[in-house]
This record gives sequence, C-alpha cells and structure tokens, in this order.
Amino acid sequence: MRGRDILAAVLLALALWQAAVTLTGAPHFILPSPLRVMQAAWASRVLIAQNAWVTGIEVLLGLILGTVLGAATAIGLALSKRAERLMLPLLVFSQAVPVFALAPLLTLWFGYGMGSKIVMTVLIIFFPVTSAFHDGLRRAAPGYHDLAATMGASRWRFMRHIAIPQALPALGTGLRLAAVYAPIGAVIGEWVGASRGLGYLMLLANGRAKIDLMFAALIVLACLTVALHLGVGKLADRLSRYAHGD
Repeated sequence: MRGRDILAAVLLALALWQAAVTLTGAPHFILPSPLRVMQAAWASRVLIAQNAWVTGIEVLLGLILGTVLGAATAIGLALSKRAERLMLPLLVFSQAVPVFALAPLLTLWFGYGMGSKIVMTVLIIFFPVTSAFHDGLRRAAPGYHDLAATMGASRWRFMRHIAIPQALPALGTGLRLAAVYAPIGAVIGEWVGASRGLGYLMLLANGRAKIDLMFAALIVLACLTVALHLGVGKLADRLSRYAHGD
C-alpha cells in the first residue's frame, strides 16, 4: 500500500462516517461524528498514548514469539515425516477450538498482566505462520531434491541451504496475516481481564458512556494495526527479494 492510497481510503472512510451521522441523525452517544471523536482523542491524548503503548508492547512481543515458534515448528515438521503425520492433524484440530474461548483460562493461568495477552497473541498467529511457512518448505523445486540426494546432502543441509531460502516468501505471507491478527489477540485478552491497554480503555469508555473516547481508542488500534502491517509487509518484501537473490 502506498501513502497516497492510505490517505484516500482514510478520507473516504471519514466522508462515509460523516454522511452516516448526518443522514441517520443518530445522537452522539450512539454514533459520534468524526470531529467529536477527534476532540475526544485530543483531550485524552495522554491516556490513549499510555494504553496504546501497553497494547503495542503486547502485540510486538506476541508477534515475535509467535513467529519464532511458528517458524521453528514448520521446520521441525518438514524435517520429520513422522512428526508431520502426528502434528499436522493436531494443528488443524486446534483451529476448531475458538481461541477467544481460551481467553478467560489464559487470564486465570497467566494473570491480568501482559503475560496472558502475549500468550493470546501467540496462539492466534501461531497457525497462520506455521501453515504458510510449512507449505513453502514443502514446495522446494523437485530438481533440488534429486541434486541433494545425488550429492549425499543431509536433510538438515538441504533444509538450510535450499528449502528455507525458497520458502521465505511463504513465510512473508504468513507474517502479513499475523500482523493483522496479532492486535486482535491482544485486545481480546484485554477485554477479558486487564487494567491497561486499548481494549481495557474501550471497555472503560463504554461503561462510562463515553462513546467518543471508545471510538478514538478503536481508531488508534486500527492505525496501530495498519502501521504494523506496513512494517511487516516491508520485511516480507525483503525476504522475498532475498529468496530470489536480489
């Protein structure tokens, strides 16, 4: 996404938002106008910044840990056919359990601090990263397999020098998905139990009927997600160029 495209999308969203407020005549405690939300955001800028910092830390730590665990799991599955046969069905089955339903348990086990939110973020991005990278590792060109077998290369050497570099674009795809999902995991954890973070601030504002502040926190969360997606997208592009030798 280019900066001009993002600006155009933001302006269109604001215009549609204002049109909805004007046409429906909804009261500000139901649907506040963009101007009212901007005023609330400025008036509570310190409070929003403090909570956004907490959510940002949770998201970044969860994204890093989830990526490391997902990539390591994908490599382990690709190295061992037995592990692949045993673990892949379990990974797929794990997606049948709503991750959101685990949030109360994670809060009980890891407390109301950052720990439960980071674990929630890791769980929600683990499968996309593992699945995308594992699929890329399995798609190494068949000719390389024959060449490695002829030269007597071990499975690990083949993985390190051939499969992993070729699978980096697939890892980039998984990271792009993870960048979008990671803030969701952190905020859901904050909704279940927290004393800081944007999710907590949204619940607090809603409970006090400060809908304009709730919208402001939500918009900051959306901006955080877009910024994370753009940053991860640049990393994914670098991985793709590295895989192609650029």
